[in-house]
Amino acid sequence: MIYKFLITIILSLLLFSQNNFAHCDGVDGPVVQSAKDALEKKDINLVVMWVMKDYEAEVKEAFEQTLKVREVSPEAKELADKYFFETVVRLHRSGEGEDYTGLKPAGRDLGPVIRLADLAIENGSVDELSHLLIHSVEDKLKENFKEVIHLKNYNKNNPDAGRKYVEAYVRFLHHAEKLYELNQHFDVHSNNSKETHKH
Repeated sequence: MIYKFLITIILSLLLFSQNNFAHCDGVDGPVVQSAKDALEKKDINLVVMWVMKDYEAEVKEAFEQTLKVREVSPEAKELADKYFFETVVRLHRSGEGEDYTGLKPAGRDLGPVIRLADLAIENGSVDELSHLLIHSVEDKLKENFKEVIHLKNYNKNNPDAGRKYVEAYVRFLHHAEKLYELNQHFDVHSNNSKETHKH
């Protein structure tokens, strides 16, 4: 039960944090990879799911233009492809309520969570990701708790020591409270973004 709770919290932080990793902005990210597949196979359906329905017509128009320009020359193909990738990523980000800040280079270090989340989907097993997330939450919670206990029996005649305890106490309570609140309000189909995913 605790593991499910912790996984829900961490995944919701990962998926819906405003300070997300912008995974989908990368030229090696899933949006651009889908756009590449769509162009190579001349099938718009391989990429259009990454944008809101309101933006579908714009993506289709860019797709048709790109296919035409690609035939002109290798240089034109490269330029047209980049235009299409940028269009799809920009509209995807807009659907998330996020600004488009350009395509990011391949090979960025996004930390272990993004890599393991993608790997979990690919392999059909969340075990490795679960292990990382559970230990990450538990370690931080225990660290904050240990500090509170360490400072709990402070000298009542020493206000500075009392303040250190209060600071640790507040940090521990806020951490626990935020984790609980996030779990209580977590709903994969209801968040502040216009879509049900954030990257």
